[in-house]
Amino acid sequence: MARPTQNSAGALGRLQSQKTCLGSVCLQYPLYLNSHCFCLVKNGMGLILFFLCAYVPKTEAGHCKWEAVLKDLERIKTSKDIDVSLYTADVDEDDECQELVIRCFFLETQVIVEECHIKNCSKTQDVWNIWKNGNQSLEKKKSTSTKSEKCKECEEYEEKNFTEFVHNFVKVIQRDCKN
Repeated sequence: MARPTQNSAGALGRLQSQKTCLGSVCLQYPLYLNSHCFCLVKNGMGLILFFLCAYVPKTEAGHCKWEAVLKDLERIKTSKDIDVSLYTADVDEDDECQELVIRCFFLETQVIVEECHIKNCSKTQDVWNIWKNGNQSLEKKKSTSTKSEKCKECEEYEEKNFTEFVHNFVKVIQRDCKN
């Protein structure tokens, strides 16, 4: 970078005498209240920058609350040691029934957790993660769906093999992410 000359109306003098706002900021990404890197509150600009860094990543567009569940479903879909028949909701259920359909899939995931526990499946941790993450998200959003005449109970769906169950589960979750 070229250095300004002295005859540029004292620009060099002003640059050397000014403090930079970022001089007191110590950022490591991702910051999220990292206790050993909390050295940015010397001035107002550092505090603003801190809040922006802590808040912006959480608001990224297109984020689906089921992202972790989808990743785990991808991991287990080819599992050869999970052999169960599960009540499998239809992918094309009415939008009014979407939340109940998702709850049904997570309810049936509990069956897979039990099966994996008994057989010591290689994908037990992934299945457990699906069940745990799904139920946490569903608990945060207490059921707002009321049972309408259109919506089926979980046990009213046809039993399908594990592969078909996971395939439909993925499609239902992806549909929910688009809404």
